Amino acid sequence: MSLPQAQGPGGSRVTIADEAPAPGKWHLTFMRITQGNWLISILALVLALLVGGILIAATDADVQAAAGYFFSRPGDTFAAIGNAVGGAYAALFRGAIYNVNAPDFARGIRPFTETLTFATPLIAAGLGVALAFRIGMFNIGGRGQMLMASAGAGWIAFSLDLPFPLHMALAVLVGMLCGALWAGIAGVLKARTGAHEVIVTIMLNYVAFYLISWMLRTPGLLQAPGSSNPKSPAMKETAVFPELLGPSYNLHFGFILVILATIVVWWILSRSSLGFKFRAVGENPNAARVAGIDVKNMYVYGMLIAGALAGLAGVNQVLGTITTGFTAGIDAGIGFDAITVALLGRSTPWGTFAAGILFGAFKAGGFSMQASEQVPIEIVTVVQSLIVLFIAAPPLVRTIFFLPSPERDARKREKAREKELKKRADADATPSEVTA
Repeated sequence: MSLPQAQGPGGSRVTIADEAPAPGKWHLTFMRITQGNWLISILALVLALLVGGILIAATDADVQAAAGYFFSRPGDTFAAIGNAVGGAYAALFRGAIYNVNAPDFARGIRPFTETLTFATPLIAAGLGVALAFRIGMFNIGGRGQMLMASAGAGWIAFSLDLPFPLHMALAVLVGMLCGALWAGIAGVLKARTGAHEVIVTIMLNYVAFYLISWMLRTPGLLQAPGSSNPKSPAMKETAVFPELLGPSYNLHFGFILVILATIVVWWILSRSSLGFKFRAVGENPNAARVAGIDVKNMYVYGMLIAGALAGLAGVNQVLGTITTGFTAGIDAGIGFDAITVALLGRSTPWGTFAAGILFGAFKAGGFSMQASEQVPIEIVTVVQSLIVLFIAAPPLVRTIFFLPSPERDARKREKAREKELKKRADADATPSEVTA
């Protein structure tokens, strides 16, 4: 459709500019803030904590008792709710950030080091999921990749006699390689046959679990010599991650490796040509193919790197957390929690890093909530699930907090543009001179 035209000087026809009224500076700033992904993530966390508080109050015995005579003394019920929710979240803080009841700073800060310890494998596995997301792939195979990496790194750690740090470095590399190769199966099948990576990675999780379970029950493979239990031997000290803050803390060298992994993933996605190709394929594989990018190879490369990152999480479990030997449950559900971490981090490296620390805090503080306030540990899992629910539904979050919708704002600007065009056409041209 042609633009409105009007009679200009000398009888020439001029086209009215197709312009909308420029929004003000403060309006643009407000829209950037309210429509940012980070704000939705924060508000999703707030909503999850609010709903978690309701569940804590509903399951508290004192609240239930006070609710029995609510209409005669409502203040008792509200006081019980405040004590239950406040006590639970205070215990979460003491167990995850800083124990204000500790006699000195060294003991008080220990909960935060536990948070970082729990967060270490979550961040590594989350980076693997986030990187796959950026290529348009849904990597649900973190569990299988962690198990294979644990088996590879564990076998190197307990079967070889090498000096430190060569022994540790070899175990890390072998573990990451095992994770990469296991994820690479899904990448190759996706690239060569079109098999859906969700189905493939889920099935590979089962294959890895039962394969490792068999190896742990078979003498000469992963089972500890002279033992009938499905458990590996203890890791040798030359392969175990060194402590970062001394024997009083569990934080180990794996956290440094995770920081380096985050930097590497950030560089790949933001500064390298490979990362540009990854993002192009994730946005539109057909357009990327037309631009000359080998989409099939990008799927394979992406899954290899994602598997190596998930493998680093498995290595952390074997060499940093459970050094006395591992079982088939070594993944501890981290492979699936990593999906939540990547979603909360908006599939960005540093967002995933921050989300991993947050979920590490939930894990560390959840035990304190259960021990000191008798709050069911499942409440923490519910809060984590609610975070994913709210992140997956941005319109719901915007509606609850009365935030403007990007689509609604775009429609308003389009209507304003049309109104301005009509106003200019009516003012500058006669009806016979205006053409549609």
